[in-house]
Amino acid sequence: MKALTGISATEFARRRKQLMRLAGNDAILVLPAAPERVRSLDTHYPYRQDSDFWYLCGFPEPEAVLVLVPGRRHGEAILFCRERDPEREGWDGPRAGQEGAVEDFGMDDAYPIEDLDEILPGLLEGRSRVYYHFGRDADFDLKLIGWVRHVREQVRQGAQPPHEFLELGHLLHELRLFKSRDEIRLMQQAADISVQAHRAAMRAARPGIHEYELQADVERVFRASDAWPAYGSIVGAGGNACVLHYRANNAQARDGDLVLIDAGAEFRGYAADITRTFPVNGRFSKAQRALHDLVGAAQAAALAQAMPGKPYEAGHDAAVHTLTEGLLRLGLLKGKLERNIADGSYRRFYRHKTGHWLGLDVHDVGDYRIDGQSRLLEPGMVFTIEPGLYVSADDTGVAEQWRGIGIRTEDDVLITEAGHRVLTDALARSADEIEAEMAAAHA
Repeated sequence: MKALTGISATEFARRRKQLMRLAGNDAILVLPAAPERVRSLDTHYPYRQDSDFWYLCGFPEPEAVLVLVPGRRHGEAILFCRERDPEREGWDGPRAGQEGAVEDFGMDDAYPIEDLDEILPGLLEGRSRVYYHFGRDADFDLKLIGWVRHVREQVRQGAQPPHEFLELGHLLHELRLFKSRDEIRLMQQAADISVQAHRAAMRAARPGIHEYELQADVERVFRASDAWPAYGSIVGAGGNACVLHYRANNAQARDGDLVLIDAGAEFRGYAADITRTFPVNGRFSKAQRALHDLVGAAQAAALAQAMPGKPYEAGHDAAVHTLTEGLLRLGLLKGKLERNIADGSYRRFYRHKTGHWLGLDVHDVGDYRIDGQSRLLEPGMVFTIEPGLYVSADDTGVAEQWRGIGIRTEDDVLITEAGHRVLTDALARSADEIEAEMAAAHA
């Protein structure tokens, strides 16, 4: 199992126990697997398991439901899944079946998915609270309501139906926010693969290359390393780098353009997320370097706040302060520093936050604020630090030398007992380092 998931059966069991302890002995927790998604007519997208489901059992198949029943005498972790079927397996690949669910995935019990309607109402009976993700899958929502209704219909015969429905994410996502040693090892591997992929793109870059060619260089490294893209890779040349979620990736990079690549690998379910911006001809212009250095200074200011006990938002505040100060110095903004920050004038050039949690999802789960206050950083949290500057090509309110420049620098950061560790530190970051990396490819 660990070869498939990178996580031991013992750790999956520990996660389930921890969640059930939080839920309490009169609760039941229900998690369906992700459905298969149709791409067109009778073809499907590559299957990707639901992150919460994966976190609790590592089971890779669709058409499955995990049910956790704290304190149940006959076993607390139950999986409903497809039966073995040699005919279908000859077309689609092997299935674990009920035996595999128990022996390979550590379930206490397993039943055919077709028996869900018959068995689940009995598991719901006598439980006062149901933890579930309402609103994710409308069809499954209706099924669950139907099973609860079935129990309610038996009240005269002494059945005790659940009377409270609670959002599963409230408990589960707090657990997912803190990464274990095995999770950190997988995230470091995803980061290392992503570093190699970005390095390949920098070395392949040349005037005239298309964005999709650079995307191919990046994603080839992902697949050659047994990883997948963690999200749609962004490759924006010239003014396209100013589009935050640029998707087309079909333009040609001209001599003098910067190229922004935001791409990360997903390895065994865990995501990396890196952005670098580099000159397609290998040399930054004076204006490009000035803005790139400013983004680098903002990232360093945010990184200095990445330590236990600091508010999460302190990194964003530090980046905004540094960027605004630099924009005033370069003449892109006018007036007083405090006023430009207070009235949000900097948002003309910096429209997003400075990072997000990272894990099984690229924009991972977990609260950023608790009781209205920015939560304090703790060891085991992983997040991105990604300041940027984007000067629209048609912004006539700034000097021409700045127009059409989009820059973002993004790294993945783990909070440790002593401070932090940058998981993506091996990739060239400063203008000098990037120019040296690109020059080495043409030496």
